[in-house]
Amino acid sequence: MPNKLVILNVARRAAISAGGGGTLPVLRKREAQPPSSNFIAAFDRLRSQATHPIAQFGPSRASDHHRQYTRPRKHPSIKQPHKAVAIMLEQFHVPEDIAYRVQHDALKDTCTELLEKAGLPEADARLAADVLVASDLRGVETHGVSNLMRNYITGLGNGHLNPHPNMRIVRETPACATIDSDAGMGVVIAPKAMEIAIEKGKATGAGLVTIANGRHLGMAGYHAMMALEHDMIGQCMTACGPSFVPTFAAEAAIGTNPIAIAAPAGEEPPFVFDAAMSILAANKITLAKRLGVDLEPGWIANPDGTPITEAGPVPDEYMLLPAGSTRELGSHKSYSLGVVVDILGGLLNGSPAGPMAPRGNNNHFVAAYDIEAFIDVQDFKKGMDEYLRALRDLKPAPGHDRVFYAGLPEHEETAERKEHGIPLHPEVIDWFRSACSELGVEFRL
Repeated sequence: MPNKLVILNVARRAAISAGGGGTLPVLRKREAQPPSSNFIAAFDRLRSQATHPIAQFGPSRASDHHRQYTRPRKHPSIKQPHKAVAIMLEQFHVPEDIAYRVQHDALKDTCTELLEKAGLPEADARLAADVLVASDLRGVETHGVSNLMRNYITGLGNGHLNPHPNMRIVRETPACATIDSDAGMGVVIAPKAMEIAIEKGKATGAGLVTIANGRHLGMAGYHAMMALEHDMIGQCMTACGPSFVPTFAAEAAIGTNPIAIAAPAGEEPPFVFDAAMSILAANKITLAKRLGVDLEPGWIANPDGTPITEAGPVPDEYMLLPAGSTRELGSHKSYSLGVVVDILGGLLNGSPAGPMAPRGNNNHFVAAYDIEAFIDVQDFKKGMDEYLRALRDLKPAPGHDRVFYAGLPEHEETAERKEHGIPLHPEVIDWFRSACSELGVEFRL
C-alpha cells in the first residue's frame, strides 16, 4: 500500500500545478453545516450550567461527590492499579478512593461521538479523541479529556472552533511551509501539519511547518512523537495568548508556550520532553481547583507581578510565572524560551504574538528531522540507548528511588493505565454523563 504521505504529496503537487495555490485537496473545506436546533438547544443548556469554564456541570470539590460515589467504580475487566508513577506532583492526582477508572478505548469512543455531535466529521473527531486520550494514558491529565473536552464542545458550539476548516498552504519550499488553519481545532490540524513536516523531512532532511490562525493543540508531545515511527526527531511548539509575566514585569505578556521534542531510541523508551515555559501549565490551575488543593510558594504571582511566597488555594486574581519564578532562580531563561516560541510559532507565520496576541488564538510550529540525513539510524539509536541508560543508572539522591529521563515515566504510566484504566474525577464523570444526555450519546463509561 502506498505511503499516505506520498499520496498527500502527489495530491498537493497536482493542486499546485493546476493553480490551486497549494491548497490540500484531502483537506478541502466542506460545505458548512449549521448546527442543528437540537444541538444549539443542548449547547445552551450545557453552557447555562457553567459559572466558570473550569467548574462546569458540577461541583469542583471531591467531598461533594462522596454521597453519590461512596466507592470508586471500576470496569470489571480492569485490575486494581499499582502505585502510580510520578508524572505530576502528588497533589494533582485524582485520589484513588474516589477515582472512576475507565478503559481507554471506551473513553476514546465516547469522546469521538460527542465531538461528532458537536459538528466534527467522524475522522477528525476520532483524531481529536486520540490526541486527548493519549494524553491521559501518559498521565498528562492537564491536557486530557478532563479539562479539554468541555472546552472543545463549548468552542464548537459558540463558533470559536471551525469544525470544517479550509486548511491550506499559503507559502511553501521543499523543506518549509506556512499553513493557515482557518480556526480549525489544533488537535486535528497539528497532526496533519506534522505529516507534511515528516514528508518534507524525508525528502530534504528536515521539514519545518508553521501554522497561523490556530487553536489549542492539546498535548504538544503527541505531535512531536509522530516522527518517532519514521526514525525522525520530532518537535512541536505552540505560541499561546499572554498568561505569564516576564521577569521584572507587572503584567502578563507571554503564553505558557510549551516546547516538545521527541527522539527515538533502540531498546529504551524514547526521549520525549514536553513542558510549558511557565512554572505551571495553565490547566494545572484547573486541576488544583477541581481537587481543592493548595498551590506551592512561588507558583503564581499577585496582580502586581510579585510572586506569592506562601502556599495557599488558587486566588481569584493571579498571574502565572515563568519557570524559575524569579531572576535569582533563572526565570529569565524560561521567559526567553517563551519568546523563542512566539517567534517560531507566531511571528514567522505573520501572526501577532506575545502582548499583541489575542486570547484564544494559538499558533504553532512543528518540525521533523530525518536522522538518516545526519547519521546511520541504528548507530544513533545505539548511542541513544547508551546515553539514556547512563542517565537512569545514576545513583539517586537521598529520598529518591530512581533517576528518570523525560518520557520514561510517561511510557511506564501508559502501560499501567492501559491495564488498570484511566482515573477520572467524579466531577468529570458527571460532565460526561450530562454531555452525553444533552447531545444524545449513549453513556458507556
